[in-house]
Amino acid sequence: MARSGDGRDRTATRFHGRVEGAAPHCAAPGCTAAGEFRAPPEGGAASGDAPRAWRWLCLEHVRAFNAKYNYFAGMSPDEIEAEQRPYAGWERETRAFAANGSPGPRWADFTDPLDAIGARFGQRAATERKDGRPLSGDDRRAMKVLGLAPDADRQALRRRYTELVRRYHPDRNGGDRSHEHKLREVIAAYDRLKAAPAFA
Repeated sequence: MARSGDGRDRTATRFHGRVEGAAPHCAAPGCTAAGEFRAPPEGGAASGDAPRAWRWLCLEHVRAFNAKYNYFAGMSPDEIEAEQRPYAGWERETRAFAANGSPGPRWADFTDPLDAIGARFGQRAATERKDGRPLSGDDRRAMKVLGLAPDADRQALRRRYTELVRRYHPDRNGGDRSHEHKLREVIAAYDRLKAAPAFA
């Protein structure tokens, strides 16, 4: 018996599909070796809904079974040709994608291609605005910084910007510069939104 350096039997892991101790004897008539390899029954597929009854064979008999196995047995020449074509299955018609009838958003309305793709396939929040103008993910983040509702117009944008600049500017807070980071966020958000299609 061949053994590995750690003393384990190498034949136990050497053959793919081997199940040690699956059956005490090989199913081949007159064979006394252990049945450790699964093979389909001689009668073919199981009848009805019953699970397939497998035979357990020794290595020698499973090799003999595999050598004479023929996938195309029982098929007509036309069926064999259909199975062997390299493009088999590709001639079937594919299901058309559903269209909702409304045109998609314009690519020019987006700076980020992923926002445009998301909007095209209904993953956007453009429906949050009553005017139907698109809001990209960056636009929504900027509106959150300013604390604006999705339906805000340009006038509300200016009003909110002015209010926040007054709140965070050091000149309005006795020289306190602790809000400078917030002020920079507000200015960046305003600069983004005033150029966004939703506020054009």
